[in-house]
Amino acid sequence: MNIKHRHLTLTVVIFSIIACTSEKETTKPKVMSISESVYSTGYIKSKNQYEVFGQANGIIEKIFISEGVEIKQGDPVFKIMNTNLKLATENARLASSAADYAKNQDKLIDAGKSIELAKKDLLYDSLQFNRQKNLWEKNIGSRVELEQKELKFEKSKAALKKAKTNYQDLAKEIKLASEQSKNNLIIAQKKEEDFIVRSEVDGRVYKINKKEGELNNGLDPIAIIGTNEFVIELTIDEKDIIKVKKGQQVIVRMDSYNAEVFDAHIIAIEPIMNLRTRSFQVEAIFREKPPALYPNLTVEANIVIQKKENALTIPRNYLTNGSYVQLKGGQLQSVETGIMDYDLVEITAGIDEATIIELPEK
Repeated sequence: MNIKHRHLTLTVVIFSIIACTSEKETTKPKVMSISESVYSTGYIKSKNQYEVFGQANGIIEKIFISEGVEIKQGDPVFKIMNTNLKLATENARLASSAADYAKNQDKLIDAGKSIELAKKDLLYDSLQFNRQKNLWEKNIGSRVELEQKELKFEKSKAALKKAKTNYQDLAKEIKLASEQSKNNLIIAQKKEEDFIVRSEVDGRVYKINKKEGELNNGLDPIAIIGTNEFVIELTIDEKDIIKVKKGQQVIVRMDSYNAEVFDAHIIAIEPIMNLRTRSFQVEAIFREKPPALYPNLTVEANIVIQKKENALTIPRNYLTNGSYVQLKGGQLQSVETGIMDYDLVEITAGIDEATIIELPEK
């Protein structure tokens, strides 16, 4: 082969390579299902999950729980030490015991004996007065003796009345002191009870942040408690929130389950925006719960806004300026679009299934 012929052959090969490499990627619209969704991130949390704080500052005297255990509403979680309050409660207990109505019956018995004695004195003085009165009616004795007997009789009546009044007053006083001391004990015990923090829900202890002997400052949670039910808490940008409604389907992915997806739906939308993040909180629940869940697992979610079957679609990267496609040969064609997801866009007018479109240059 001569040099001229070889040069011609090389030119043809190079031209063929350039022609092949310069040929643009093409596709045709396809009929398939498409859905529009809002992307969101969030995390798993236990339903009714809350952080446990102490109502009073002080040293943690006792922690009644451990991580992972089941707990009932009202069960003690931890106790804050307060020596002065303990002393006050003990003093109230001693006072209540000393003032107990049943333990002060001896005082009432003594007061009752005084009544019985006053009755005997009254009976005796009554007999003496009547005897002296009968003698006086027979002109026996003196008037002074009669008046003395009558005076003593009246004094005995007054003494009996006073003894009865003293008994009633003493009974009231003892009863009042008993009830007041019991109430003071209840108040002291309730104040001491304020230093015992109890669970607000039936659920599980997920985290304990403190140890016995450490300080509770009221700022850091001592524990995290929640139920065995889980919700998905999602953060929605303010530009997307008007699209989100209760009941909408949510496609959930979690790193802990690799590529597996789970179906959920929206149950609540927080009606106020977080001014710092310019976002809203939305809650969803699984339609079928994954085998194992733990609080604070991170999730990625797509909230399905609308879905359409048998839609004419093209890849989104074939769309130019939001409303044009490039036909084979380079001509631009105006199209109308509908639903759009991350990969596809619905075409409602402008081209059909037979139209060949080219991937536009970036």
